[in-house]
Amino acid sequence: MKKTFRTMLVAFVAVSIVAFAGCSKDDINNNNANNGGDGGGNVPAGWVDLGLPSGLLWAECNVGATAPEEYGDYFAWAETEPKEVYNWNTYRYCTVDAGGMLSTLTKYNSFTGLGAVDNLTTLESVDDAATARMDSCARTPTKEEWEELINNTTAEWTTVNNVHGRKFTASTGNSIFLPAAGWREEATLIEAGSGGYYWSASADTGDYLVNAWGFGFRSDYQSMGPGASRNFGMSVRAVRSK
Repeated sequence: MKKTFRTMLVAFVAVSIVAFAGCSKDDINNNNANNGGDGGGNVPAGWVDLGLPSGLLWAECNVGATAPEEYGDYFAWAETEPKEVYNWNTYRYCTVDAGGMLSTLTKYNSFTGLGAVDNLTTLESVDDAATARMDSCARTPTKEEWEELINNTTAEWTTVNNVHGRKFTASTGNSIFLPAAGWREEATLIEAGSGGYYWSASADTGDYLVNAWGFGFRSDYQSMGPGASRNFGMSVRAVRSK
C-alpha cells in the first residue's frame, strides 16, 4: 500500500479533476479590512467572511501559523499533534505488520478487509487538529466545504512576502491565502514552495479506503481528490460558523 505522493497526486487530479478568537465574540477585529467585518461585530479576529452560501468563515492562517504566509504545522489525518516522522508506524489509528506496512485501521474504517468496521467517515472533534489546536468552534472543512470555497471564489497563484501559494478571492473582495507548504512523508518535507496539500475532514469511501480527501495545488492546477494516504503530514486550514 505504500505509494509515493507523486503517485497520490495523480489520484488528486484524476479522481476530481498562534492566536484565534474563541466561540465568543468578545475579541472582534473591526479594523481588519480582509475579514469581512461590517462594523457590526460579527466576524471574529483571525477569520474571513467570503460570502459563501453556507455562511462559513475561513481562518486567515494555517493551524500552527500566526501569519497567512506561514506554513504552520503538519498533521496526519485524524491526528492533532505534529510529529517528527510520518508513516504507518507512527500513525494513531492503525496496526502494522512486521515490515511497518499498514495491516488494519482501528478507526474511520468502512471495509472489513481492513479491520473492524465503524463506518465513521467524517472527523470527530476529538481527532480534529483545528478543534484541538484552536478552539471548539474551529474544525477541518469537509470535502463539500472545500468544494464550496473552490466554486465560489477566484483562485490565482501568487506570492505573499515572498512565499508562493494560492489566493482565493470572493466576489465581495475578501480573500484568503494558502501557502504552498508542501507535505511530509517519513521525516522529509517535500514540495515546499511549489505545492500545497490540505486535509479535509472526509475519509475516502471509494477506491482509496486508506486515504482521506484533500485539496492539492501547484502553480498550474488545483484539485480535490482522495489521493492522500492518512499517514502523510499535511496542512490544515480551519473553518467555523459565524
